[in-house]
Amino acid sequence: MVTVLKSSDLLAAVENPENMQVQDKPLTIAGRVFGSRLIIGTGKYKDYQQNADALTASGAEIVTVAMRRVNLSSPDEPMLVDFIDPKKVVFLPNTAGCFTGEDAVRTLRLAREAGGWSLVKLEVLSDPKHLYPDMTETMRAAEMLIKDGFDVMVYCSDDPVFARKLEDLGCVAIMPLGAPIGSGLGIQNKVNIRLIVEQTSVPVIVDAGVGTASEAAEAMELGCDAIITNTAIAEATDPIRMARAMKHAVIAGREAYLAGRMARKLYADPSSPLGGLI
Repeated sequence: MVTVLKSSDLLAAVENPENMQVQDKPLTIAGRVFGSRLIIGTGKYKDYQQNADALTASGAEIVTVAMRRVNLSSPDEPMLVDFIDPKKVVFLPNTAGCFTGEDAVRTLRLAREAGGWSLVKLEVLSDPKHLYPDMTETMRAAEMLIKDGFDVMVYCSDDPVFARKLEDLGCVAIMPLGAPIGSGLGIQNKVNIRLIVEQTSVPVIVDAGVGTASEAAEAMELGCDAIITNTAIAEATDPIRMARAMKHAVIAGREAYLAGRMARKLYADPSSPLGGLI
């Protein structure tokens, strides 16, 4: 289990200069350690080759796989595994397109049978227009999956109350949305994301809404452990370059969070002190 650095940790470092070197901790999900804090998807790309090239540029070690949309088994059509090797990259099956708990559980059980995957991403959607999670169905599905031996990373609303309940159920990562899926609107509720980070002992991963590198950095500066992005890369004019930008943004955002930003001030404070001038 990863110990998330809280804002209180950073405040203590500021108040005690000898503790200014805040030590980072690796991203650890269900006992597995990852070097990259960026997770990318496998949808909306021009083809699987472009997806693979974006993966390489991003440095990501996990790719999300929509079991209902990605070809993993039909040899008559291009297959994802011919371009991205599941022995080298962690495949994270997800339940995109599921609107009931039963559909989500069935989909992930099929994924486990097909590829032996037990680390999964759960999402149970409500309205097709906004794709916000149905939190009642999400809670129910999470409980069934955990009892069935799955390690559940869960897409959820940016609600600290539901986030706490999902962690208490035993989910291995909490993944609040930044904005509606595929919207590219960026982090809409920074207060709630920060509250979720502060209260959660498993990784917090912003899932949905990040549209460009600066927004990925912003989410990391709030203390999130990682970012999931698909559309922001796949629908960029140059997906490979955007994947590379996301890689650097996540690193920069994490470093800025650990460094601790300067205090916001109402008035100017000159870089060169005015005292002692000739």
